[in-house]
Amino acid sequence: MKISETDILLLPGYGETPAGHWMHRWCEKMPTARIVAQRNWFQPVLKEWIETLKGAVDEAERPVVLVGHSLGSITAVHAAHGHGLDTDKIKAAFLVAPTDLGRKEPRPVFDAGPFQAVPKGPLPFFARIVASRTDPYCAFEVAEQMAKDWGAHFQDAGDAGHINMESGHGPWPEGLMSFAYLMKDL
Repeated sequence: MKISETDILLLPGYGETPAGHWMHRWCEKMPTARIVAQRNWFQPVLKEWIETLKGAVDEAERPVVLVGHSLGSITAVHAAHGHGLDTDKIKAAFLVAPTDLGRKEPRPVFDAGPFQAVPKGPLPFFARIVASRTDPYCAFEVAEQMAKDWGAHFQDAGDAGHINMESGHGPWPEGLMSFAYLMKDL
């Protein structure tokens, strides 16, 4: 499937996603991509984040591909399991560095309770989970188990931190290549 034939919905995680972040760069490169803007990036509310995602999917004019990072990935999984998301419209999800909200350290700085009960059933669309062996917000083995629980293809990103600006992933060309392969396989 061609990128131009889909609406690419980018789902950032908690906090500020700076302009140089790979999500912003991808949005600039892909004319059918847009960032799904949440009301408050620093005080996430699961119900609100799901409703915002549902609205973006409903507004999409073409088949949808979700691209989530961190808490954005977790939001996509919650939304796909019984929250009224039009999953027939979603062709795939590319979920990067999903966060483990049950981790001991570092503790989330927001009320993560509602986000913690992440559904374990298979996703109703094709998905790829990209995880780092050195992500401080999710142990590699936990991310691998998430992929199994969700029936998703698992991709080892190596020692890539949280795959964000702090870990040196502004452009993240490897991620863009992986995303292109996912699109080719649809």
